[in-house]
Amino acid sequence: MALVLGSVLWLMSSGVWAVGHVFPDCGDGPLASNDVCNKDLSIGERAKALVAALETDEKIGLLISTSPGAQRIGLPGYEWWRTALHGVASSPGVQFAQTGDFSYATSFPQPILMGAAFDDELIEAVATVVSTEARAFNNFNRSGLDYWTPNINPYRDPRWGRGQETPGEDPFHLSSYVTALIKGLQGGEDPDILKVIATCKHFTAYDIEDWLGNERYEFDAQVSPQELAEYYMPPFEACARANVGSFMCSYNALNGVPACSSSYILQDILRDHWNWTRDYQYVVSDCDALQNVYKPHNWRDTREASAASSLLAGTDLDCGTYYQVHLPAAYEQGLINDTALDIAVTRIYAALIKLGYFDSADSNPYRSLDFSDVFTPDAENLARKAAEEGIVLIKNDGILPLQVSTESNVTVAMIGEWANATTDMQGNYQGIAKYLHSPYYAASQMPNVNTVYAGIPGDPVTDGYPRALESAKAADIIIYADGPTTFSEAESNDRTLIRWSGERIDIMTQLAGLGKPFILVQMGGQRDDAPFLNHPNISAIIWGGYPGQSGGDAIMNVLTGKVAPAGRLPVTQYPERYVNDVPMTDMSLRPNSTTGNPGRTYMWYNNATVPFGFGLHYTNFSASIAADQDNASWDIADLTAACANATGSKAQCPFQTVPVDVSNTGATTSDFVVLGFIAGDHGPAPHPIKRLVAYRRLHGIAAGETQTANLTLTLGSLGRRDEEGDLVLYPGAYSVLVDVPTQVTWNFTLEGEAVVLDEWPRDTGK
Repeated sequence: MALVLGSVLWLMSSGVWAVGHVFPDCGDGPLASNDVCNKDLSIGERAKALVAALETDEKIGLLISTSPGAQRIGLPGYEWWRTALHGVASSPGVQFAQTGDFSYATSFPQPILMGAAFDDELIEAVATVVSTEARAFNNFNRSGLDYWTPNINPYRDPRWGRGQETPGEDPFHLSSYVTALIKGLQGGEDPDILKVIATCKHFTAYDIEDWLGNERYEFDAQVSPQELAEYYMPPFEACARANVGSFMCSYNALNGVPACSSSYILQDILRDHWNWTRDYQYVVSDCDALQNVYKPHNWRDTREASAASSLLAGTDLDCGTYYQVHLPAAYEQGLINDTALDIAVTRIYAALIKLGYFDSADSNPYRSLDFSDVFTPDAENLARKAAEEGIVLIKNDGILPLQVSTESNVTVAMIGEWANATTDMQGNYQGIAKYLHSPYYAASQMPNVNTVYAGIPGDPVTDGYPRALESAKAADIIIYADGPTTFSEAESNDRTLIRWSGERIDIMTQLAGLGKPFILVQMGGQRDDAPFLNHPNISAIIWGGYPGQSGGDAIMNVLTGKVAPAGRLPVTQYPERYVNDVPMTDMSLRPNSTTGNPGRTYMWYNNATVPFGFGLHYTNFSASIAADQDNASWDIADLTAACANATGSKAQCPFQTVPVDVSNTGATTSDFVVLGFIAGDHGPAPHPIKRLVAYRRLHGIAAGETQTANLTLTLGSLGRRDEEGDLVLYPGAYSVLVDVPTQVTWNFTLEGEAVVLDEWPRDTGK
């Protein structure tokens, strides 16, 4: 490995090591004569030409995230590790400047809040800005071209520390969201040149950090084929259908097999069943996950065999150094050969070819982007809009929207841990924002508002209580902004409680008892709001998640009615006792009287404090289904015969488009999110309460106006997974339910013999 070491030393001395962003020289350099620079060839042919020029030790050296390149043939080093969860983020492969150009990027809300918007067009627009800024950073040697984004694991348990990184708990919602996101990040559905490469993670059944000593590195997720196929896998299947460039395998094991060494999920499902087989598509491990294959998973007896098992299973790139350290000996022992190395190196460099990495600047439209394309006025406005669209109104006794007089001042007391938040507004996996506007800052900028920051009350032994009470007594309106932060929920840190603490309930209800309008602005992840929902002195509750750089502006715009709220909860808000009813390590969703599991998500749990999909408005809406076929019936054989010649899965074949008319019967112009669910007695028992199958956000419905949302249903929308994981179209009764709570129902039946729409691959245990 002397040659690899020499390359590393050369890169370190040249200053490239920190980021790994230098483009290869296909004009004059040693690579110029290699067909990797020949644009007339296919991507696969170009990648194979590069690989053919490499020696074995060079191939191994290229399979790590901080790649040294191959100096002998003029291939520069490249840093693969970078993130852009909600904006270009601080990470090993991104270098922000200390001041001036490229010292910041647009910081959008966390996905959990953007998911609450239920607006796929918004998500594509956000992703388009992120990828534009990423390309600008790359053009000035501050970033590479692949991003380990998005986190698309369903938010199964309210204690999960990384739930903030996901759009929510529903697999259909996540699938639709991620399809739009990938389109924006990669520059279209199937572009000639990828804008950046997105990476869907964490594949799969990953949603535990460190809960009561159960660490993600050693956790073995026990998941039935039925729930694997119906819940944990659909977002990743959507990634594959969207031609995402990369997948990241997760730390955990699935049914006894470490994810990064599982040929069942990486080959049988991902590449064979989903046909994720383009030349440029590759799998990267989570960081040091390949070491975990050896210890603590104990999947193989030696380090060399562990590294080899991951490569042969289909993990092409190692975030870490395990491949670098142990594949040479694995090669010498005959555990791997050049064919296995060639496959992996070809995939990752085909990805760079697809990005235009080996092409001249004048042949790539993205190479002209610069800092003037970062944090544009449109991007700044979009960051605020993304937060505004996601904010959820949970309770309102009529106090909202706040009426601020133009003739006299109103005094507002801002209290709580989030009232004057800074970096907490971003959540985790954040970049550097140009500014971070807290609720207090935003309120203090409003005309005719005298804003007083009364600090964080803490507990009664501090001086926080007297200060908060004194400020509240002198105020006309009390706004209390509080909730979890990344201190209590983040990567490597799961929560154990989902309740409000006693001292928080104490001070909030005491402040609310002063007889002033009291508004709770709940931030971060969900807490059980039961103590406040029916409290007569709590005037209103909104949820603002992690709202990003303009979060305070968005919150105050909603509270004052400049923007009407229309977000919907993307998760279930559970009662505080839920954490005592089921351990995080129980991956099953269905209620189980033997284990005591009461069920998970809105599909299987019906005792929520605030249900999935709930959200109030400043106006009234009515919904109706224009379909005139209520109680209609279809024959399954006819439905499936109609798509017999369709390419791809039968699950994607169309069924019906359901038009939903939404009328604003109030006085305030507002958006409205149309949520369409399927319920009914069909398929194997137990039956879910309901399942989300379609949604659409309607914009700016004026008072007295009606807009129509067309909900597109496929045969897959109707299908249920059986115990083997097969997607089956069953005879029985079906109902389309619209809104939360349900406003309108459309009933129909399917008749005839059940038909398998998708046969799920059987687990080989490998």
